[in-house]
Amino acid sequence: MPVSLLSFCYLIACIFFIIAIRGLASPQTARQGNILGILGMGIAIIATLSSSAVQEIYWIIGAIVLGGVIGIFSALKVKMTSLPQMIAAFNGLGGLSAVFIAIAEIISGSNTRLESTLGLLIGAIAFSGSAIAFAKLQGIIKAKNITYPAQHLINALLGISIITLTIQFVLFGNIYVFYWLTLISILLGFLLVLPIGGADMPVVISVLNAYSGWAAVGIGFSLNNTLLIIVGAIVGASGAILSYIMTKAMNRSLINAMFGGLGKNNSTNQNLSSSDRTAKSSSPSDAAFIMENANKVIIVPGYGMAVAQAQHALKAMADDLIKKGVVVKYAIHPVAGRMPGHMNVLLAEANVPYEDVFELDEINHEFATADVAYVIGANDVTNPLAKQDTNSPIYGMPILEVEKAKTVFFVKRSLNSGYSGVDNPLFYADNTLMLFGDAKKVTEEIVASLEN
Repeated sequence: MPVSLLSFCYLIACIFFIIAIRGLASPQTARQGNILGILGMGIAIIATLSSSAVQEIYWIIGAIVLGGVIGIFSALKVKMTSLPQMIAAFNGLGGLSAVFIAIAEIISGSNTRLESTLGLLIGAIAFSGSAIAFAKLQGIIKAKNITYPAQHLINALLGISIITLTIQFVLFGNIYVFYWLTLISILLGFLLVLPIGGADMPVVISVLNAYSGWAAVGIGFSLNNTLLIIVGAIVGASGAILSYIMTKAMNRSLINAMFGGLGKNNSTNQNLSSSDRTAKSSSPSDAAFIMENANKVIIVPGYGMAVAQAQHALKAMADDLIKKGVVVKYAIHPVAGRMPGHMNVLLAEANVPYEDVFELDEINHEFATADVAYVIGANDVTNPLAKQDTNSPIYGMPILEVEKAKTVFFVKRSLNSGYSGVDNPLFYADNTLMLFGDAKKVTEEIVASLEN
């Protein structure tokens, strides 16, 4: 394929990618955005394989087929609750590919030392950081922040070492220095994410997504590949914007997020237990009676709803309440679940109308006028300690102010703390009634009571 035609195909693919990103901004157009992204990638792959610069095409096709089979199998088998760790894994693979390409470029004698080194550094951090994020989300290691003595000093020394070795390699091109850069960058990625607690994992995922994009930009410059540069910039910029939105939603600093400073090391959170205070429990039938006699019910879904796959039962409950004249709305916190948009996807799967779903800023003022707040599987995003306890790891994070509703029904299996490891005093509030049990089963029993 002529170079001019190849460049034109890359331009068309980039246009598809840009429109696809725009489509993913809304649940209504997300499916269309996915399709456009697939078409763009198909054009890019076919154009690249048709280039005269491509050698050993059968090996490349074999790798594409193998990767495609693994991707399809993963997409079909993964549960909605496991999507965050799958995204973390894919981010890591993107970073690792940048590392391998950078090493191959340097071994082949390329003169793009600076570009290859930048791609390597960012890709290595994205890879190892994503590995830790995956392990925490999967439960392989503890989700809470894991600290160690002098961690900030060690990270600073590693950062200085990376800068020093980068300058040395760019100037003199010693291949062994490049290998040391690879190892130190991977180590730094591990140490940056390890201290970050589970409550901050949604931000970590979006930051690592940005890392993988910027790594692609560096590799694109080293390969003189316009497509990689543009697509990497799109991914990096969109990931950075999403990171900013997420950190703002959690009242965190984006700079701290980019350097792994989200995890707090000095929490003095006081544990609350049933021995200290008493939580009042209720039954699904009582909950159904109170809700069907309410004027307004606000539903707050969380990760527990995703685990129980209760979204369809929740939609049935809402439909029954609407038939009885109750106003029903859904309140979504930006970091509900373990990745951005997690709850929106689940509710869309259950055909919940988009106009009934509201973000934190849109819905928070309505809790004071709500008769019932039905909290199903959410915890940290409703925890009043975020406003009250300056020593809490979640202090400063904007929360859904469900405590202002006349009655709060909290659907949980137990009084255990949320993913951040912070106890929730809302369980013991005077206007809170606990509905203990599986979120799907409890909601189905409420539906049965409403219909009977």
